[in-house]
Amino acid sequence: MAAGETAEVDWEERWKRAAAEADNARKRCERLVAERTAAERALVAGAWLPVLDHLDLALHHASADPAAIVQGVAQVRDEARAVLTRLGFQPVGAEGEPFDPARHEAAEAVEAAEVPPGSVVRVVRPGYGGPAGLLRPAVVAVARPPAEKDADNGG
Repeated sequence: MAAGETAEVDWEERWKRAAAEADNARKRCERLVAERTAAERALVAGAWLPVLDHLDLALHHASADPAAIVQGVAQVRDEARAVLTRLGFQPVGAEGEPFDPARHEAAEAVEAAEVPPGSVVRVVRPGYGGPAGLLRPAVVAVARPPAEKDADNGG
């Protein structure tokens, strides 16, 4: 075997080894991502278990005093919000803040002389966002200026 052929065989062998190592690294990375995803899913599911437990208790006591049921449902809602907060997601959308199409979805425009046009006057459904971005936008009612009275129409 000539020296040139030996060098060629050596390069081919190195290339095959490098390709196999790259493939193994890719498989390790995929496995690691799958394991971390499963761990995060378990963590999130575990955070919601107390909320589910309290909903089960509320259903078990459905024949109780309606005021107590309403109070219990409000407590479960507060607990659910606390879970979202612990997971890093805060409510988005508050009355009085300027409408932002990146964070809000306008459900309606209402006349509101007491606030500047383009302000949120009512939150129909809160949105939630965190460090990675928006889970969902807030659905809001937005202030528009009052309609001008038209003197010709007797307004």
